[in-house]
Amino acid sequence: MRLSDDTLSALPDRVQRPGYDRSALRPRMVHLGVGAFHRAHQAVFTDEAIAAEGGEWGVTGISLRSRTAEEQLGPQDGLFTVGTREGEDERFRLIGNLLGIVTAPDAPEAARGALADPEVTVVTLTITEKGYGIDPATGALLTAQDDIAADLRSPRTPRSAIGYLVEAYRARREAGHAPFTAISCDNLPSNGERLRQAVLQFAKAVDPDLAAWIEREAAFPETMVDRIVPATAPDDLDRAEAALGMRDEGYVKTEPFLQWVIEDRFCGPRPAWDAGGARIVSEVAPFELAKLRLLNGPHSAIAYLGYLSGHDFVHQVMADPALGPFVRDLMEEEIAPTLSAPDGMPLGPYMGALRERFENSALQHRTWQIAMDGSQKLPQRLLNTIRDRRAAGAPYDRLALAVAGWIVYATGRDLRGEEIDVRDPLSERTAKIGAEAGRDPQKLLEGFLELGGVFGTDLPEDEAFRAAILSKLKTLLESGEDPVQRACAEVSGGKR
Repeated sequence: MRLSDDTLSALPDRVQRPGYDRSALRPRMVHLGVGAFHRAHQAVFTDEAIAAEGGEWGVTGISLRSRTAEEQLGPQDGLFTVGTREGEDERFRLIGNLLGIVTAPDAPEAARGALADPEVTVVTLTITEKGYGIDPATGALLTAQDDIAADLRSPRTPRSAIGYLVEAYRARREAGHAPFTAISCDNLPSNGERLRQAVLQFAKAVDPDLAAWIEREAAFPETMVDRIVPATAPDDLDRAEAALGMRDEGYVKTEPFLQWVIEDRFCGPRPAWDAGGARIVSEVAPFELAKLRLLNGPHSAIAYLGYLSGHDFVHQVMADPALGPFVRDLMEEEIAPTLSAPDGMPLGPYMGALRERFENSALQHRTWQIAMDGSQKLPQRLLNTIRDRRAAGAPYDRLALAVAGWIVYATGRDLRGEEIDVRDPLSERTAKIGAEAGRDPQKLLEGFLELGGVFGTDLPEDEAFRAAILSKLKTLLESGEDPVQRACAEVSGGKR
């Protein structure tokens, strides 16, 4: 039996139901990228907002790539459950605000129509960092990227997220309708401003008058999103089925922690997300920076160094006698000093809570999953922190080790020479660098520093930075047992 409107009555009482009449919802929002994170994050906040303050805030989901979301959720009438795991406990919640799914490559007119609908006042995005088609180092739109270039040639039939947004704004302006608020929920620095600049750069290239209208009338608030949502495995679906008494192909697992901070900048109506637990603030930057650096930065270090150590899951890395203390010291000694505590979020307790979240073994969060798209993540997660440490004249040995870990991982060969399934927009290029350099740390460093979209122009010219990364690469690539353990000991002053 499959979860759907027709089978809801058979769900066990332990499942939390939506606190509103689902039949009263209308499509007032669109979400691009209906993956696991959206289902466990924005969808939950929206359900809470409707339950608290009402409103017709139904969501149309658009997938810009695969049919997976439509295949999972279409037969289920958009319904899915979120399983919150901690220890041996799991709590299930049914989410009801998703009204339909459109796979854009299969139904481009329907996707464009959903975005152009004047009833839609909010569009949210979780498309990953690479989905914006922007240079991760500078934020400039990559106009030569295949999808962006194709959309610039044929803007009325877009393929990219930016192309779809601009075409929707054009259609709405032409019809005399107001624009929507576009909200990036991805881990980009200044994500609202980066989305705004990408949209405006694209729009100026196709219609300067449209760009001026968007700049004047639309809104792109900054946001900070936080919830750990591992990939759902087949055995997770089986476990959920046993608990629910029916199959839910859209099920996602997550942790109890949940946070959303949104800049108070909208150009039309929105759900009462603040009544649903989100924080609507005048300035998001301190929250965003703290999260990007203290959660995402250590997460990347855990992913690359943990994977190279043979650890499959985050909680295993945290239990490692060398890597666990390394992560703690990375946060406390090198990252936290670059930050100012956001209002109501002191850094000490925040770091302690983050480590507890990393240690949650019930999540089974894979290092390989976190390691994806590292070329898009490194600047905001690690390299900008290094830049601040350099400017302050402070050491950054642990940060440098994390960067060196990414370099080794990105070559596609681990420390034993075994192949890694690297998922990254630059994977072909980094694999070629690795093949040409072999285990020569100097050649490897020189090849990677040519990736200007990752390292910019400043870091490759800094001799101290080059020396720091080279030193860590030499340790990782030295023969012998446990090179990651050895490297952690070195940056900890010899302590094991």
